[in-house]
Amino acid sequence: MTKTAWVFPGQGSQAIGMGIDLLEVPAAKAKFEAAEGILGWSVPEICQSEEDKLSRTLYTQPCLYVVESILADLMREKGHQPDLVAGHSLGEYVALYAAKVLDFEQGLRLVKRRAELMDGAAGGQMAALMGFDREQLDREIEQTPDIVLANDNSSAQVVISGTPEAVEQVLANVKCKRGVKLNVSGAFHSPLMAPAAAEFQQVLESIPFVDASVPVLSNVDPTPAVEAAALKDRLMRQMTGSVRWREIMLRLPSEGIERAVEIGPGKVLTGLIKRTCPDIALENISGVEQLPD
Repeated sequence: MTKTAWVFPGQGSQAIGMGIDLLEVPAAKAKFEAAEGILGWSVPEICQSEEDKLSRTLYTQPCLYVVESILADLMREKGHQPDLVAGHSLGEYVALYAAKVLDFEQGLRLVKRRAELMDGAAGGQMAALMGFDREQLDREIEQTPDIVLANDNSSAQVVISGTPEAVEQVLANVKCKRGVKLNVSGAFHSPLMAPAAAEFQQVLESIPFVDASVPVLSNVDPTPAVEAAALKDRLMRQMTGSVRWREIMLRLPSEGIERAVEIGPGKVLTGLIKRTCPDIALENISGVEQLPD
C-alpha cells in the first residue's frame, strides 16, 4: 500500500463558491446544518456571498474547516485512510478532526472562537516574501524588534509578521523578488497575538482531546505525535508560534510518505510540496468531482 499523507490548506486558499457541490450530498447537508447551529450563519451562503464575506477572517476560517472536514469524511466513506495528517495553520484543526482527536462540533467551536479573536486583532501587519536570501532575512529578523518569521512555507516563500514599522523595515532592507503586504487584521503567528492566545486557551482547555488515530505533524513542532496532551499543547502554541510548513514537507519522505492528498480548495500546498519533495505523488480533492472511486 502507498503510504499517504492528507494535508489541509489554511486561510488564503478559500474560493468563492467552494463547497457548493457538497449541498447535493445528504451527509454533507447535515454537517452544514449542524455548523449553522453553532455559528449562527450559513456556510454555503457565505461561500456564495457576492460581497465576498468569505475573505474576512471571521468567516474564512469556519468555512474552510467545515468544507475540508466534509471532504475528509467523504474520502473515508469511500474507504480511503491517511497514514499521517498535517494542516497549514487553520488546516491543523481539520487535520486533528481527520485524525479523530476531536469531533466535528468540538473542532468548529474552537475554530469559531479562533476566528473571532484573530478577526478582532489589530495593530499588526503581515507580508509575504518570495525569492530572497535566507541568511540575510534571518539576520534582519534577528536584528529588528517586534517581528518574526510567521510562515516558513518553503525555501523560496515566507511570511513575516509584526508591527507595521518592523514589517516596513524588513521589506526595505531585504532584497527579494517580490514582497507583498497581506490583507489581514493582525500580526498572526507572532507574539503580538499573545492576548488573543490567552483568551483562546480558556476555550481550548474546555475541549477534551483523545489520542490521534494516525500521527499528526503540527505547525509549531513538525515531528509526528499521537498523544492527546502533546497535540493540545502544540495547538495552544500555534496562535503565537511560527507555521513550520517547510519542515513539515521535508519530514514527509523521512516518514515514508509516497503520496500527499491536499483536501480543500486550491492547490497551494500541492505546489509547495511539488517544489520541495518532487518524488512525492500529489492529488487534490477540492470538491465532489475530484473524490476518488
